[in-house]
Amino acid sequence: MSTVTIVSIALMGILLFLLGANVTRHRAIRGGGNQLPTDPADPLLIAIRAHGNAAEYIPTLIVLLLVCSTVTDSRLVGVLAVAALVVRTTHAVGMLRSTTMAAHGPLRDVGALGTYVVGIAIGVTAIATI
Repeated sequence: MSTVTIVSIALMGILLFLLGANVTRHRAIRGGGNQLPTDPADPLLIAIRAHGNAAEYIPTLIVLLLVCSTVTDSRLVGVLAVAALVVRTTHAVGMLRSTTMAAHGPLRDVGALGTYVVGIAIGVTAIATI
């Protein structure tokens, strides 16, 4: 496995934990108030969804990258690992910068679309390299 792939995987893991820590920070700021917000503009809800969305995609991307790395030493895996890191970071930043979950912004949309494209590309790479 290349250093680029390892670092990208590690940074995606760190991103996931940072997003989780951000949820904890918002819960602490809130204190004993409502910990299950439903208002789309609530900063706690935005933090929860940013973390939740990352938790939905990052583990699968990591597993697919690990599979690809075990079956091939192609540079394509490193490129896809960096792309996965970039799109997941872009998506997280886009979510955290939005003032409401009801509105989409370009970073969030590019990150989401990029996640689908990169995830499918990694999956196809895993199959194609067997």
